Amino acid sequence: MLTDQHPITPPPKLVREWNQNAIGTHFRPYGYSECIAIQAARWGADQELEACCEWLSVPCPSYGRELRAARRPKPPSLAEEALGLLNEGPVSDLHDHEVAVIHAALKRLQELEAGDLRAARRPKPLSLKE
Repeated sequence: MLTDQHPITPPPKLVREWNQNAIGTHFRPYGYSECIAIQAARWGADQELEACCEWLSVPCPSYGRELRAARRPKPPSLAEEALGLLNEGPVSDLHDHEVAVIHAALKRLQELEAGDLRAARRPKPLSLKE
């Protein structure tokens, strides 16, 4: 039995949860152990990142926030993802006006998600090149 516990060790309750989530993955090669290893690696990396962010925040609070944003970027919102798809190229099955309406609605949703309520309430003219 291990007597020296590493300072970043997941709590037993969390390990039991990982075990429950891994049930059924043993049919794949290395499935069960891989599932547990991935969860443990993620958890440990998150613990280390939070410790680093806390340490960096002592001289300047923005350092910790900047490190966290760089190492754990937020996934794009649904509005950002949809706007990206619309902006990638022509949408062949839709008319230009329909694409413009969808584009405007997604832009407003994006503004709401960003918390810019004034911009989201402001009526905007529809244009094909927004």
